Amino acid sequence: MVEDVSVAEVEGWAVGLEEVTWRIGPRFSRPQPRAQAGAYLRGLLSGVERKNGWTLAEQAGDQTPDATQRLLNHAEWDADGVRDDLREYVVEYLADDDAVLVIDETGFLKKGSKSAGVARQYSGTAGRIENSQIGVFLVYAAAAGRTFIDRELYLPKAWTDDRARCAEAGIGPEVEFATKPELALRMLIRALDAEVPAGWVAGDEVYGQNGALRLALEERRMAYVLAVPVNQHVIATIDDRPAGTRVDALSAAVPEADWQRLSAGVGAKGHRLYDWARIPIRSLDEPGRYWLLVRRRLTDGELAHYLCFCPAQASLADLVGVAGRRWAIEESFETGKGEVGLDQYQVRRYDAWYRHITLACWAHAFLTVTRAATSGEKGGSRTCTAS
Repeated sequence: MVEDVSVAEVEGWAVGLEEVTWRIGPRFSRPQPRAQAGAYLRGLLSGVERKNGWTLAEQAGDQTPDATQRLLNHAEWDADGVRDDLREYVVEYLADDDAVLVIDETGFLKKGSKSAGVARQYSGTAGRIENSQIGVFLVYAAAAGRTFIDRELYLPKAWTDDRARCAEAGIGPEVEFATKPELALRMLIRALDAEVPAGWVAGDEVYGQNGALRLALEERRMAYVLAVPVNQHVIATIDDRPAGTRVDALSAAVPEADWQRLSAGVGAKGHRLYDWARIPIRSLDEPGRYWLLVRRRLTDGELAHYLCFCPAQASLADLVGVAGRRWAIEESFETGKGEVGLDQYQVRRYDAWYRHITLACWAHAFLTVTRAATSGEKGGSRTCTAS
């Protein structure tokens, strides 16, 4: 709970939650599921430790989880419309022209083989190959706070190649295989088409090494700082002429005098200090807009590489700042799972996954907006829980 809050502030949270349910209300065809969605949100925002069907039903005053399961599995409502309402809400309260759109995925560990998209696959949550679902997310990282604005469920080819299995999990024939970068690009395009105010896109190597994603952002004149693996090839000026080379070959040749020690943001233990350097690349395209950014860890010298497309006036510190804000999505995953039950669902169907995840993202956004208004601290770390 937020400490030392007034009665007026608590009443304000209740009014804010009523605003949320009012915003999404038109997406429901009947009053009962509309009211149940409000109860579901209140349950996700409550202090209940495990937010599953039974505990959320008890929180709502129901004797069984039947109403909750109907909401997620059978009721008529538009989860994508609710997602669009979420995006508008976040922009209304957190709008920032310098915000970073951050893309990344997270794992949801599952048992069995019936849940849509579940497979033996690498999960960053577990740090190893596990039986899990993988969700790809888009976070809006602004000065006032960071929260989710979109989500997609990754379906491995083993699923999309088995249409009978897909049908059993509620996955329609129109849903085809898409890579994680393709899912990320769908979400980015939706955000850009909706004119979400933002200055940058950031993501890890899964997304940075995808040329189609980078090209699509360049065509939209959207700046990015995207991590890439050491074997990523780029065009750089070598011996006074353009040549293809690996990024680790370029970083290995950076003179010691060119490294600058800069903070990538404040973490739990203070400023995240690294040595940084940038090297111009693709000089024949748009000079000053394409860079290879290199980060060197102070403890052991380990290097990380980023491809950058940016305004010509962007400084090294600007690029470092964007690279550091990519961690906003890791923080959002942590708070989403810890505070609003992002990973605590008990559904198998494809559409039910989207419904739970969308409402959990709404709960996270509400907390983020309320926290910003209550604490007055941009990116404040205190928690408020609606009960």
